[in-house]
Amino acid sequence: MRHLIDTYIEASAPRKISPFDNVGLLDLIVKTGIAAAIASQLGGLKGNRDAIAETVENNVRSKIMKEHLTDPAYYEKMSALLDEIIRLRKEKAIEYEELLKRYMDLVVRVQAGKAVDAPARLDTPGRLALYNILKAHVPAQRAAEPAASYGDADPHLDLALRLDKAVRQKRPADWRGVVAREQIVKQAMYEVLQDIDSVNRIFPIVFAQKEY
Repeated sequence: MRHLIDTYIEASAPRKISPFDNVGLLDLIVKTGIAAAIASQLGGLKGNRDAIAETVENNVRSKIMKEHLTDPAYYEKMSALLDEIIRLRKEKAIEYEELLKRYMDLVVRVQAGKAVDAPARLDTPGRLALYNILKAHVPAQRAAEPAASYGDADPHLDLALRLDKAVRQKRPADWRGVVAREQIVKQAMYEVLQDIDSVNRIFPIVFAQKEY
């Protein structure tokens, strides 16, 4: 990493990575690594570490804000991680090399949109978002009631799969923006969740997920 910083960020002339000219900064970080991405897109800020850091942070924050409604629980965690990195940078409590490593890790997680250890059965963004919000806000004991129907030891996973199935089976065509049809979706959710507060919390996520 030290070599990359010296080569790509502190060198007198930043290298140009021409095959990726039209790729966004976060995508480029994932594809080429953070030092090379900075050299390609932020060469004009060479030597200005604060400006480079703020640009990366702003791009990450923009991505989090854009995707937040689709999976609030996950992106709230990503936002908290970003806030912590910013705090450490401003307090000069972290070396620049370590700062770049943390940016790289965070960008990969934000771009992936899911944790590396997410259960394999959460194979769509909708199921993943339901699982994350349920795990964040529904106690495990209540998630396990009524009895699990998918035979999974994780009650939140079982509940997410049942909720996903209920919405898919009972959603009317073109239901968004039509109050009566939205109520059908909410009723399907309530039959699984048995809690109106949970329905109201999770419905915006269902609304935002195109797969539903």
